[in-house]
Amino acid sequence: MDAKNLIIFMSDGHDPRYLGSAGHPLMHTPALDRLASRGVRFSNAYTPCPICVPARASFATGRHVHRTGCWDNAHAYDGDIEGWARRVQRAGYPIEAIGKMHFRRAEDPLGFDRQHEPMHIVDGVGMVWGALRDPFPTLDPPFRLIKNVGAGVSNYNLYDRRIANHAAEWLKARANMDGGSWVLYVGFVAPHPPFVAPREYLDRYPLDRVPLPKAHDLSPDKLHPWVQAQQAFIAQDGFFRDDDERRLAFASYLALLSFVDAQIGFVLDTLEELGLDADTRVLYTSDHGDSPGARGLWGKFNFFEESAKVPMILAGPDIEPGKVSETPVSLIDVHPTVLDALGIDSPEGEAPLEGKSLFQVAAAPTEPERIVLSQYHAFASPTGGYMLRKGRYKLNYYVGYGPELFDLESDPQEQADLAADPKYASVLVEMEARLRECLDPEAVDRNAKSDQSRLIERHGGAEKALGVGAPGTTPVPGYGQE
Repeated sequence: MDAKNLIIFMSDGHDPRYLGSAGHPLMHTPALDRLASRGVRFSNAYTPCPICVPARASFATGRHVHRTGCWDNAHAYDGDIEGWARRVQRAGYPIEAIGKMHFRRAEDPLGFDRQHEPMHIVDGVGMVWGALRDPFPTLDPPFRLIKNVGAGVSNYNLYDRRIANHAAEWLKARANMDGGSWVLYVGFVAPHPPFVAPREYLDRYPLDRVPLPKAHDLSPDKLHPWVQAQQAFIAQDGFFRDDDERRLAFASYLALLSFVDAQIGFVLDTLEELGLDADTRVLYTSDHGDSPGARGLWGKFNFFEESAKVPMILAGPDIEPGKVSETPVSLIDVHPTVLDALGIDSPEGEAPLEGKSLFQVAAAPTEPERIVLSQYHAFASPTGGYMLRKGRYKLNYYVGYGPELFDLESDPQEQADLAADPKYASVLVEMEARLRECLDPEAVDRNAKSDQSRLIERHGGAEKALGVGAPGTTPVPGYGQE
């Protein structure tokens, strides 16, 4: 491969269907659309876990959640498992990070030569109370995911603008240096709540053109009981005054996607102005998706496509432009992709990585039956939940509850659960068997809860744990809670 450099952009909470290049009629995402036109957009990319910290640990290591032990937003990646950054560093290539990473702390052996304005979990302990799952804690006041919506400038917006500027300055300094290949990671917070966006971006989505979220008024008793338990605890939809405010929240989410697109575009423009684009590949992704109001659900935390899917765009020299790959992929695949980009071999005798290089996936024929796995053991989940995507089908398996089965080909909106349909009994059996080839769901559930119980004990028990670490969203370093 001719290119020698790699930039990885990561946003926080981008449902990939909200892209102009994905065909969404409302979206204004020119930078990411231009990036997709220069490379490959993977239309079936998934997160290993639909919540920030565990997803980012899997992104860093190429290992699934049950192998990292990063179960929730208090069990964060600490460098104990060698990730792609440390391998790049060990191979002698410069590698730096700018922006949100959401690992344990900057002092850990994460593999970056330097971290610029990093955002990690609060005080190295994170959201400890989120590990209280059996029973759920009683909060006073109740948990509220989205406190503000509409036009404005949040601390997150200010931080993301700083990160874009810092990345552009980094590229200008690098352009004046001699030397070989380098890797740069750039992490943004948007479109993470609060759903507050600068007016210039919100004005792109006038409310008379923005529909209410899909099935926004779905009765909770129509949801799977595992999802009902989450919704009852989070209960975000009940905080909105009316449908006008729901519509504004949805529009604000879309506006934040345009905002982060502009920040990425600023960095990409700098890359091109410096002539570095000729030998630099670019990967864009997000840690998980987001469900801004679909089925009355807000946030991530579940396995519907809104939450479980992520954007994945790979562009640059030697990559076929304008291609859409339908092969299922995952953040697990980023680790081998980075090594492949720099020609780094895995150490002899080491267990093979669980993922596959996206360069190889992009160059190969579509592999629709490729399996991807996601799981959730975190905040507001009564038991361990698992998602397996294979071909047209998706299984959601919940320990202690019945499963869900969706045919994504005939029912892409996941509105018809086929798990109880006798015609699909053999499909359900096969999908569960494939899941059990990947892991033992009941054993993993026990392991997660055991680790979480020990965490709570270390912090003095459930009552004291409620006051430890982050009460909600992670604040920008140097700023207070949003």
